Amino acid sequence: MDLLQLRYFQAVARHEHVSRAAAELHVAQPALSRSIARLESELKVPLFDREGRRIRLNRFGATFLARVDQVLDHLDQGRRELEDAAGLARGSVAVASETLRTVTELSARFIAEHPEVSFQLHQGPASVMCDLLRTGTVDFCLASAPLGGVELESLVLSNEEVLVAVPPTHGLARRRRVDLRMLVDEPFITTRPGYWQRTLADQLFSRIGVQPRIVCEGDDPGAIRGLISAGVGMGLLPAVSRRATASPKVAWLHLDDPVPRRTLKLVWRKSAYLSAAARSFKDLAVDVARQWPSDG
Repeated sequence: MDLLQLRYFQAVARHEHVSRAAAELHVAQPALSRSIARLESELKVPLFDREGRRIRLNRFGATFLARVDQVLDHLDQGRRELEDAAGLARGSVAVASETLRTVTELSARFIAEHPEVSFQLHQGPASVMCDLLRTGTVDFCLASAPLGGVELESLVLSNEEVLVAVPPTHGLARRRRVDLRMLVDEPFITTRPGYWQRTLADQLFSRIGVQPRIVCEGDDPGAIRGLISAGVGMGLLPAVSRRATASPKVAWLHLDDPVPRRTLKLVWRKSAYLSAAARSFKDLAVDVARQWPSDG
């Protein structure tokens, strides 16, 4: 077997779909299928269960994938160490975030200061970010939700109050503070499970023995404020959202007892090698976070 076969297998195993893997790898589907067949023949075990056109990673494949991930990850890290040692100016940084709005300012600063570095962004909930870290697809995650699955290190970039945003025409819009029990029957707009807004909403309402009345949930945290302004419901938004822009227009309420907070962390895999470019991104993230205003 060779490295190309292993990378092909890794992509097919991740997608469990040959044509999608072929599109990602920019290879012809028949060539990819033949490569996987040759690998299975060499290993003398099937790595996938075939069900018509669908494939599923079987127990042999799952065992082999764990080793392949480790081998390719070590090789990729070794390549990056050699690039740094050789003093190569060009590098790459890949970052994942729950919402791209969180990383917009930081990305703009980094690209402006390091135009020679290849920069990639990914967006997804906690489960997706965990997989991206585990496979070495990204160097860092910007996360408010807890991440697990691999040994991680992190540093806190911000810790801020979370506010209740309501439509400007809502009966509570003139209030400054509100008790959670007053919101029990109110329609809530939030994200799907895996994002911090949903986790926080579930935790808060569970403390008073009820579930939030969710009327809209999705994978785009950045769309919540617009939907609230349109009158679809209310939702939980970090204080930074109030400071960032005056539109779409919503009314802001402080929540009493407990006062919810959002902690944003920069997270990376403890065993991963951080290239010079990645270390520069980390330093810049700390510097940018210091300039963010505090609650108020």
